[in-house]
Amino acid sequence: MIFEPITYTGGVYRHEEMTELIEDLGGYIIQRQVIAGDVIIQAMVPREDIDLLRTVARPLMGTIAVTPLVGTEIAIVSPSLEIHHLPHTSCDVGEYLRRYGAKTNMVGLARGFGKRIANLTVEERDVINEHDCVIYLLGNFEECIQQKFPVLRRGVHIPIVITGGPSRDALQQIIDPPVEGYVGGIGRLMHRYRKPEELAKLEEIVAEVSRVLDKKRVEIAKDPPSVSPPRLMDVIKDEVEAIHEVTSPTPLTVQITGLRVKLPYEEYAPVLRDVEIERGIRIGDIADVLPSRMRNYIIVRIKPYSETKIVV
Repeated sequence: MIFEPITYTGGVYRHEEMTELIEDLGGYIIQRQVIAGDVIIQAMVPREDIDLLRTVARPLMGTIAVTPLVGTEIAIVSPSLEIHHLPHTSCDVGEYLRRYGAKTNMVGLARGFGKRIANLTVEERDVINEHDCVIYLLGNFEECIQQKFPVLRRGVHIPIVITGGPSRDALQQIIDPPVEGYVGGIGRLMHRYRKPEELAKLEEIVAEVSRVLDKKRVEIAKDPPSVSPPRLMDVIKDEVEAIHEVTSPTPLTVQITGLRVKLPYEEYAPVLRDVEIERGIRIGDIADVLPSRMRNYIIVRIKPYSETKIVV
């Protein structure tokens, strides 16, 4: 069964019918948000059932949209937290990716500025590597990018998408070794993205990130995880009562090969390892439960089938 990420947008009235239908079809609710009189449901559903969902949504005055970044967590890296680098482009890119279902985290580097002193700390590197993909938002000048980027990418082993003021072709020429994705024509701007050509660049970033993550999914499908992350999310929701008391947004953040669980590691890591998924198979049998470098959260990395010989 091939799952497709979708977003349902509609009114609160009778939205439970859509939730129940998704679950009856074997899909998974990733996130549900109620804002005033509207509800937004992000879900993974069987691809062949999308037309049925659209048919059911129509009389409910709702819409179904395929949102390719649902179930992913993306790091957005800016060279610093200062106004020189961070505010406008970083916020606009993060907001736009969230519209397509991604969970985004800003990473402002402590020493990412300056050609001679640019650096990446061990903690920053580890935080970046906890994500599915990273977007580097760099500046306007080829020489600066060429000198700084080898240092800023050091130790990062997840797919990289780089943006900058130079054209895409120019970025491809100066980045060695190559990265997975490039978007040119996006440098530092001192205003929000409003013009049609600026919004088109945000669409280009979404398309490039989607392409990079689709390629990653194809590679993972050759040796799939022992359990799907959305299913593991449902198991943790049912078995770990403390997750319902977490006030942080998305207490369980779904990734392509795991989850971020926003509970204290020391107290709840043993609890998670002991949670039974099915017929005596526990989370500790098919996943690594690790401390996150982001606050005191937990990272669950699901092992591939080739390692466990288990599929649940």
